[in-house]
Amino acid sequence: MSSGVLVRRRSARGAAALGGRSRLPSPYQVCGALFWLVMTLAYWRLPLCCDAGQHAAVIERLRDDLLHPRHPMADLPGAGSPYYSPYALAEGVFARWTGLSGWDVLRLAGPLNLLVLLTGLGRFVRALTPGPWAPVAALGAVTLLWGTTPLSWSGYLGLMSMTGNLGYPSAFALGLTLWAWALTAARARDAERVRFVGPGGLRGLGGYAGPGALYGLVLLVHPITFATAGVGALACVAALQRGWRVRVAGRWLLAAAVALALAGSWPYFDVFALVGDDRLDGLHRVLYDDLGGHFWLALPGVPALWRRARRSRGRDPLVLMFLLDCLVVAYGWFSGHFTYGRILGPALLGPQLALAVELSAPRPWAPWRHLLGVLAAAGACVGFLSAQAGAVVPRSLDPVGFDQPPRWPSYDWAARCMRRGDVVLADGYYARHAVAGYGVNLVAPLWPDIALDERERQRRAAAVRAYLDPATTRAGRAAVVRRYHVHWLLLPRWRAAPREAVVVAWSRRTGEVLARVGG
Repeated sequence: MSSGVLVRRRSARGAAALGGRSRLPSPYQVCGALFWLVMTLAYWRLPLCCDAGQHAAVIERLRDDLLHPRHPMADLPGAGSPYYSPYALAEGVFARWTGLSGWDVLRLAGPLNLLVLLTGLGRFVRALTPGPWAPVAALGAVTLLWGTTPLSWSGYLGLMSMTGNLGYPSAFALGLTLWAWALTAARARDAERVRFVGPGGLRGLGGYAGPGALYGLVLLVHPITFATAGVGALACVAALQRGWRVRVAGRWLLAAAVALALAGSWPYFDVFALVGDDRLDGLHRVLYDDLGGHFWLALPGVPALWRRARRSRGRDPLVLMFLLDCLVVAYGWFSGHFTYGRILGPALLGPQLALAVELSAPRPWAPWRHLLGVLAAAGACVGFLSAQAGAVVPRSLDPVGFDQPPRWPSYDWAARCMRRGDVVLADGYYARHAVAGYGVNLVAPLWPDIALDERERQRRAAAVRAYLDPATTRAGRAAVVRRYHVHWLLLPRWRAAPREAVVVAWSRRTGEVLARVGG
């Protein structure tokens, strides 16, 4: 062969994101398109809730200043905040270009993130098996086989979770993770079919730099999802790579170097400063409660994993992925770093996908596989009816009263009275989560952030409590207003506004009032 020639046998596996090269749509292309449409409509029919206000606030700050955004929720510098990821920057650029609000951009991000998730799932499953129905079975498993206790958390793929969280960075990061795993599996499996001859072989190294860039992007977009992504990458390489040599090891080191270099060069924050940060651990303690109720319907996937382990003598990517995920989750529990519990949802991908691959095997089936299919079908029905149906069945069409996703109130009525950058002293669960998404600032940010000293955040929270304390004098309240440049009070119906405050608007739905203070 001449110098610089790259010889490669192309594999048909994973050739198309949604499956197949036929001119006719594959089963997954049809089912995936229908699922995308149904879930997009389900996502759009509900008001944005939960952490959406935080993410909308990030977009609003970037819309004001792309290079030096302020803190997402307070009138403070925002340098070093991990919320300013490449994903958020792209949303901010889009908001500036279109003039859309942060809430509008979150609405549009949901269908885009879902497309990345669906194509990534299809690509990864096709990297595991060429069966055309395997991605369809995988889609059913990852959305229904959870538990009978409703659970909604970002980064989880149950229908109820996706209905509320599709617009979040975690959904995009998980979709990128699935794509990165698919490319990693393809590189590991095909490594022995690729030969580099002479110095001109650098073109083939892009096959390793590409996945590395994806892992680096996942690390920047949603650092905790990177724990799942990194575990999956190790599992794919360890299980599928054969013939380890210096050259092969060098290629994977290149992928790791690209990931770390990309993450380390991001100018908005230092992602490595998050290692060991424990400020959010207390918030994630609840993830370890009632694990059986949340996840027991995924148990039929464990026998499928066992069979894969026996056939491969333990060298199977899904088996290794699940075992390593379990170790990370256990570390989170025993160490007290409960934030690692966030990967409990992605950890279920191992048994869920293993079950899908087993049930997509060609017939005739052995009796054990028939039993596994019955258990999976029964589990999917139970999961849908007990915990997931309300996500896609509107209340008006609900014949039995399924648990519905939350319907949070809107604060458009208050935002119309305020100017961008105004400071609001808010009380009430919904208001403190949502109001910063309208471009205004809270006195006390709701969540810890490495860009803000935690002692300062606690001082601000104490000042809010002092202002709202009936025993505080008018002079004490005025001191809080002056110190934090407060313009508005946003109070629930059970809390009386101070005499010096001027009520300018109120909500018919919640009874909350907006009052002007500080001139």
